[in-house]
Amino acid sequence: MNEAFRQGVRLGIPFSLAGFLISLSFGALAVQSGFTPLQAIVMSAVVHAGSAQFAGLSIVAAGGGALPGILAGGLMNARFLAMGIALAPSLPAGPLVRGLQGQAIVDPSWALANRGDGTFDRWQLMGSTVPQYVGWLSGTIVGALAGEALGDTDRFGLDAIFPTFFLGLLIAELRDPRSRPVAAAGAAIALALVPFTPPGVPILVAAVAALVGLRR
Repeated sequence: MNEAFRQGVRLGIPFSLAGFLISLSFGALAVQSGFTPLQAIVMSAVVHAGSAQFAGLSIVAAGGGALPGILAGGLMNARFLAMGIALAPSLPAGPLVRGLQGQAIVDPSWALANRGDGTFDRWQLMGSTVPQYVGWLSGTIVGALAGEALGDTDRFGLDAIFPTFFLGLLIAELRDPRSRPVAAAGAAIALALVPFTPPGVPILVAAVAALVGLRR
């Protein structure tokens, strides 16, 4: 096995443990929100993106419907387009093979594989994603299948995980002077619309704030 791949696996293990706990809450909350265990598990297997999955789940759970949930998840994952463009020159072979390798992009793996000179170690990228994928999927399976046994997730604070998850993302963006206006504008738009619009609409409209970033 490639040494860079093995190093990536080792680097990805701590992120895998954190992902297991977060996806555990996702699985339990998804089932309590009306998903079947299979639907929750398949969503994690196919999407493997915490922010997108929690965005979609929070909208569906609030009664916003599947389409707003899918659109919100798509907007959350739009960053992967830019990350993929940056990674593309470091991937060999034809478009199909490069596209398959690009499926390994998740935020920690992309950052770990970045050599700092504009190039990426593709083996380390894929290696670090493997344990993260296993942790995320296995956490969802446990949460989805054991959700009923857990009973009221409020007792364990699982109901607070995805609001806290998004709050953490917002705080991280507020620390960056370049993204601070975008994050603040998005939060303000969403808060202003919550009392007056259907679930999901505040998130979708708040994404308009990203246009501010294009002009910076």
